[in-house]
Amino acid sequence: MIVIADGGSTKTNWCLINEAGRKIYFNTEGYNPYFSKGEYIVKSLNETLPDHLEREKLTAVYYYGAGCSTPGNVKIVADAMKQVFINAEIFVGHDLLASCRALLGNEPGFAAILGTGTNSCLYDGKDITLNIDSLGYFLGDEGSGSFIGKRILSDYMKGYMPKGLREAFYDNYALTNEDIFDNIYNKPLPNRFCASFSKFLYDFKDNYEDYAFSTIDYAFTSFFEALVIHYPNYKDHKLNCVGSVGYSFRDILSIVADRYEMGVGKIIRSPIDDLVHYHLETAKKG
Repeated sequence: MIVIADGGSTKTNWCLINEAGRKIYFNTEGYNPYFSKGEYIVKSLNETLPDHLEREKLTAVYYYGAGCSTPGNVKIVADAMKQVFINAEIFVGHDLLASCRALLGNEPGFAAILGTGTNSCLYDGKDITLNIDSLGYFLGDEGSGSFIGKRILSDYMKGYMPKGLREAFYDNYALTNEDIFDNIYNKPLPNRFCASFSKFLYDFKDNYEDYAFSTIDYAFTSFFEALVIHYPNYKDHKLNCVGSVGYSFRDILSIVADRYEMGVGKIIRSPIDDLVHYHLETAKKG
């Protein structure tokens, strides 16, 4: 029995492939080692993994996670997984590699993540060959949920948001400026807090089309300007993308990509199904 997992900063999608070959899906929260340390990961998994999961019978765990891009961060997650899945061989890789395998399989191309955070790369069909660092929540992550959320919060706090939308925001969250500052500067996981407000904009985008379009257009234009156009010959590739933000606002993402003369390929919300397919096909080939 093996488990394959795709972990973002907010949510992790898991798939158990049991001895009969049946696929069983479940979710836990996300574990980005920049924000969640080993003790927290172990505690959370012990509390949230489904009861039917027979951990001691697992032979392998393939975990692809946000923030798992350095040896130190990989070790944090791997050590935590070993405490939970005591008999399994543990593989920890970057969520960007999971996106490449889900979007492109064994074919070369350009892949991106637009979820809570942002990432992008060129892939040769086996390995990531070039990755321009998005610099994370504080310094970059252009186009991400946290980037969009920061813009929404800023407009709300400064009074720039359309009046009706600002009233709807307060009705939904009842947040004062002091509450927002407290969540960003004093509480854990500020990236996840900011990213949560991209869903608010999605829910109200039909009633406030101009504001929603300009906000998302700005975010995706920033994504192209800060990252995409700096890849060599980027126009020769199609934009393939994983993530809730890219998928939810794919109509605007396609408009921005067309503006930069880049074709659009595969855009999916989550890579887990395609990632499972990749692993099963790889296992068949030996």
